[in-house]
Amino acid sequence: MIDVKGLCEPRFAAVRAALAASLGKDDVGASVAVMLDGEPVVDLWGGYADADRSAPWERSTLTCVNSTTKNMTALCALILADRGRLDLSAPVAGYWPEFGAAGKEGVLVRHVLSHTAGLPAPAGLTAVEDLYDWEKVTAGLAAQAPAWEPGTAAGYHALTFGFLVGELVRRVTGRGIGEFFAEEVAGPLGADFHIGLPAEHDHRVAPLIPPPSLTDEYAADAPPGRDGAPRQTGGAAIRVRDVNSVAWRRAQLPAVNGFGNARSVALVHSVLANRGTAGGVRLLSARGCEPAWQELFRGEDRVLGTPMCWTAGFGKFGTTFGWGGWGGSLVASDPEARMTVAYVMNRMIDRDRQDDDRGMEIVMAAYSGLR
Repeated sequence: MIDVKGLCEPRFAAVRAALAASLGKDDVGASVAVMLDGEPVVDLWGGYADADRSAPWERSTLTCVNSTTKNMTALCALILADRGRLDLSAPVAGYWPEFGAAGKEGVLVRHVLSHTAGLPAPAGLTAVEDLYDWEKVTAGLAAQAPAWEPGTAAGYHALTFGFLVGELVRRVTGRGIGEFFAEEVAGPLGADFHIGLPAEHDHRVAPLIPPPSLTDEYAADAPPGRDGAPRQTGGAAIRVRDVNSVAWRRAQLPAVNGFGNARSVALVHSVLANRGTAGGVRLLSARGCEPAWQELFRGEDRVLGTPMCWTAGFGKFGTTFGWGGWGGSLVASDPEARMTVAYVMNRMIDRDRQDDDRGMEIVMAAYSGLR
């Protein structure tokens, strides 16, 4: 019998059952959380933090959620927009003058947020270590020509999303994205989520475990599914062992190197589903949340190779918005139901070899609790 720990209101018992089933089948360790009206109704965890199954997954366990980080980064931009400091319809070059080079003077902030800026991969990067130099990457993006006319097409900006949004936050506030998030989002909410991880938290990290039959050389370059696994990374093939490295933890990669658990992911994301507040803390106005679910692009995504609906920072699927990460983590919010569901795990699944329904089964179980 799989031991699942934590809080679960009785009407959401199906969520506990779904997590237990996943831990008994595909997962090694995982956490799930459901927020309703800005308050926790499910906060569960179980399994193991390591591949050897020797260390239990604890309440405080953290892991890298890969592209689920994009949700946190997008929220920072929406907070600044709500405060009147960042205009989603303004040219990026108005905040970042160097960015107007090479035909990008017409790129708007909303193009960056909706993956329509035409910069899906950083040019000239050949190694993961190149990504750790913020100034080099952002200078390169400022000089780079767009791959298509900005705003006319979408192509998932797997890594560049974080540098583009993060540099906008830095230009507007004078603070790096990790610092801004910590001070303006995680701190007020009491959310245990970090964009770039300080050393004092290393002992809590559950390393990512490659998919069955694969090694830590498994790289993020396979054709993705809805969980947002990037198809291209500009020549820098990101492997599981890179994500598990100390250098990755210390870097600022606001598209992909957030560390947290389902509790913290759901808490932060629920602010948008609950009209700007969670746990009694207001981060932005009700109107300021609306760009998270208002469609900016609908059509074939050139990178993902699938039809997508993009909002200002999020994928939209029916009544829900959110995004997921390479290997399986995800978060989804429904503003009509005022519900947010998050799933965070350490065992990855290669969707080329095996269907990965773990996160969606948690989401559907949560909806059953509303009926």
